[in-house]
Amino acid sequence: MLARGMARELLPEELRAAVRWGAAFVRARLGAGDKERHTIVIRRQFDTGCYSENHLFDAARAYLATKIDPRAMHRLCLARSRHKEPDGSSSWSTLLCMDDGGSTTDAFEGVEFRWTSVETGGDDGKKGKGHRTPRETLELSFDAEHTDTALERYVPFIMSTADQLQRLDRALKIFMNEGRSWHGINHHHPATFDTLAMDSALKRAVIDDLDRFLKRKEYYRRIGKAWKRGYLLHGPPGTGKSSLVAAMANYLRFNLYDLDLSEVRLNSALQRLLIAMPNKSILVIEDIDCCFDAKSREDPKMLVSADAYNSSDSSDDDGHTGAHKQQNVTLSGLLNFIDGLWSTSGEERIIVFTTNYKDRLDPALLRRGRMDMHIYMGFCCWEAFKTLARNYHLVDDHVLFPEIQELLAAVEVTPAEVSEMLLRSEDADVALRVLTEFLHNKRRKARKEETQIKNDKVEKAM
Repeated sequence: MLARGMARELLPEELRAAVRWGAAFVRARLGAGDKERHTIVIRRQFDTGCYSENHLFDAARAYLATKIDPRAMHRLCLARSRHKEPDGSSSWSTLLCMDDGGSTTDAFEGVEFRWTSVETGGDDGKKGKGHRTPRETLELSFDAEHTDTALERYVPFIMSTADQLQRLDRALKIFMNEGRSWHGINHHHPATFDTLAMDSALKRAVIDDLDRFLKRKEYYRRIGKAWKRGYLLHGPPGTGKSSLVAAMANYLRFNLYDLDLSEVRLNSALQRLLIAMPNKSILVIEDIDCCFDAKSREDPKMLVSADAYNSSDSSDDDGHTGAHKQQNVTLSGLLNFIDGLWSTSGEERIIVFTTNYKDRLDPALLRRGRMDMHIYMGFCCWEAFKTLARNYHLVDDHVLFPEIQELLAAVEVTPAEVSEMLLRSEDADVALRVLTEFLHNKRRKARKEETQIKNDKVEKAM
């Protein structure tokens, strides 16, 4: 093992390939090369009258593109690959592939697998009767004793790896509901967990929770729960709730579905919208406290019966009418999708609610187990400020930092307010002085208000 490791580090690929060939030749001569070999042929297309794509071929080619060393192969091929997105759109990527006759090896769980690129079906490429256009295939070869490893673990590993690569490479989109359908645009929000201004321990907890969720498909299936995760983001305005949602989307590479409940008139329309969402997506309902007027699942005063609504002569397909546009969407209808019978209509979904006022929410939304993780996005702490200073001015330390740290502990200021001060100048010294003065003014104002409150209490007591 030591010699093999040293050879892998010190010898070039061409020499190692020659050594492997020589060793195989010697084993064959000595009778040690009698092991049975199996080969799996993965065709690019299935010829069934009308050609259909083989997704395993695309996955294998995307996976092998990460394994090919262009410096060790004399002939390579560049291919432009098309990927169909969950929402029905397509994305394209350029891959490095093996040319006809090229081969490479891969190791998985201590087993060596050999991949070979082969073109079959004729050499002239002409179409028409009596001629077959060359077809691309990939051949996967291995010792017969490792067949179970190849079929039960290696091939699924390739599929999951290719899925992750595609998700990382695709352009994200954000969708908005209009009537009973979704309409999307490209989503270029730059927020990431590295640039997010929040407590570092809380940030780490969110990342760990997302990672754990992605790995637990079989676990959710075993315990009989829908494969989804719910997050309630609450805190004062300007504390970064929307930025956290964008960072989650960028981290998971999931598309965002921003649901505006004011555009939905009936529970049935809400169900159609939610069912139309693909897997691997994030449903966002911002300011959930503003979506329902009362702390009850159904307020009779704000509802119109579905029968009366549908019987209106002026209603259109989207549930709108010219005379009245009252909503018949209830909190019960929404909760039914979160953890009711309709919760299993999709999988690997994230559901995010945001609110500035958690105390205004219906208790049904807050009960244990409904939203899996409650995340308080509070005022700017010292860790959050250091992230902002690094983002805006690339500074990790400054003479004003101790004073700013003391002021942040004494006043309540949001990350949005700190960001606004740091944007006042491109000069770090100037920007930090502006922020320091802003925080001093905040503290003076807070002390003045405290003094006024005390005086008022004294006057009332007298």
